[in-house]
Amino acid sequence: MTPSVGLLDKNTGIPMQIVILLTALTLLPAVLMSLTPFLRITVVLHFLRQALGTQSTPSNQVLIGMALFLTLLIMQPVLGEVYERGWLPLERGEMSAIEAFEAGSRPMRDFLLRFCREKDIRLLLEVTHTPPPSKPRELELKILMPAYVLSELRAGFQIGAILFLPFLIIDLVVASVTLSIGMVQLPPVMLSAPFKILLFVLVDGWNLVIGSLVRSLYPQGG
Repeated sequence: MTPSVGLLDKNTGIPMQIVILLTALTLLPAVLMSLTPFLRITVVLHFLRQALGTQSTPSNQVLIGMALFLTLLIMQPVLGEVYERGWLPLERGEMSAIEAFEAGSRPMRDFLLRFCREKDIRLLLEVTHTPPPSKPRELELKILMPAYVLSELRAGFQIGAILFLPFLIIDLVVASVTLSIGMVQLPPVMLSAPFKILLFVLVDGWNLVIGSLVRSLYPQGG
């Protein structure tokens, strides 16, 4: 049996191995979008574009591409550890497929656990009627994965709300000025857009937003 097929149990037939691998590949986009920093980054960038009022600029393709590259940057240490702990021992024949999965999933579990809120974990434990483990690191992936999604959605919406505030103030000021001087025919959003973009450029907004996101998500301690 070739090393590439050795990812699965040796007793599994090659056709079944191909079916399992293809099934795993179909789940890969969902894993990338939901169980990585890609989720928080895309939510924050969406709110940022809405706050700026630039409609479709930057385009969805640009925002998705930026989120993807930042996700690869952030996940590189975690993926490297997964490769060293799980894939390499499996290729060398030092572990079975199940043992390699357990060892390789440990860095990913630690990463997910770092961003999961205790409240979300407790909710899923109650919903699934799962007894809480003695240590947080013993939580199963079936609990950590949805808890991570819930926690990241909350974090993304919090950051988005904070990003909205300064631009909302500009909108309110411009709307008040236009109404006070009787410019009711001109939409305030059209007047406030240049001021919001100018403010964002002057404070080097892209550097601040992306830098803060990467620092908050990058694995500490390598």
